[in-house]
Amino acid sequence: MSTDPARGLEPLIGNTPLLVIRCRVRGAERVIYAKSENLNMTGSVKDRMALQIIRRAYRSGALRPGGLIVEATSGNTGISFAAIGRALGHPVAIFIPSWMSAERLALLRSLGAELRLVTAEEGGFLGSIRLADQLAQATEGGFLPHQFSNEDNCLAHETGTGPELAAQLGSLGLFADAFVAGVGTGGTVMGVGRSLRRVHPATKVHPVEPASSPTLTTGHRVGKHRIQGISDEFIPPIVDLEYLDAILAVADGDAILMAQQLARLGLAVGISSGANFLAALLAQEQLGPGAVVATLFPDSNKKYLSTDLMAEEPVREGYLSPEVELLGFHAIGRVCAMCSHPVPLSG
Repeated sequence: MSTDPARGLEPLIGNTPLLVIRCRVRGAERVIYAKSENLNMTGSVKDRMALQIIRRAYRSGALRPGGLIVEATSGNTGISFAAIGRALGHPVAIFIPSWMSAERLALLRSLGAELRLVTAEEGGFLGSIRLADQLAQATEGGFLPHQFSNEDNCLAHETGTGPELAAQLGSLGLFADAFVAGVGTGGTVMGVGRSLRRVHPATKVHPVEPASSPTLTTGHRVGKHRIQGISDEFIPPIVDLEYLDAILAVADGDAILMAQQLARLGLAVGISSGANFLAALLAQEQLGPGAVVATLFPDSNKKYLSTDLMAEEPVREGYLSPEVELLGFHAIGRVCAMCSHPVPLSG
């Protein structure tokens, strides 16, 4: 095995298009920019982090050929490690809260991962982390990515997602006035934020959380929410709230309605994408309607077919999504690896 056996997977991950989405909010036209991360290898942004962590683990010797990869996840990260790990010849064991969507669990099983469902009584997400730690420590050659405390998570976005976004905006003569992203591990918001601030130090970087479960605000689990993949019961160690700007809160029902609207526009994205889009509009309201605000769509709607995303969602007082009219979108091409400029999608 070479020192970088994952190199052959690199073309499948990253260099995603940037969507330029036009909308009207309360009669005023707006533009929001969103990286289409559902086009990664397994359909989510987490492929970037999983590939980075595995490649760095090979280089350091923390992961050996055939070693067991063990991780706790709310879904997308586990799917990424399962797919990439199995592609490279590793057994993969995943600990996941039992209430995650049926599609997530089915995908993990289909990828050959050993799946351990952790109930609320067993500790839910924190219990998943504890049990994953125990298995990795008890297994010779076991490798624990520990996505919530592994700085390689941030590095994947600091050296990949962020520079791609900056180059794509740069091709339009723009830089980001603000970037927003939901916080699961926090790697995306931290890594992209660092990268964008190197280009434009005044860029606002806003973490996003569910209004009904404000983990970042309170520091611990409060209430319940339906935006799978964010607000996982605690503040991850890699998240530096002092580095970030104001936390933006979005109601899960509002996020569902927004994701449903995006799907009707042709953008089949998940619930957290709806949350990110609404948070981008909130950030834009603070900066002015002409501000350049960017976000990303972490995954597609295919992992939510059995959830409320596919059901009729009631409109409640205070929701922003009913005031949003989507007008259309186009895509800015992937970034050329040689020149760091966007290239046509057919290029």
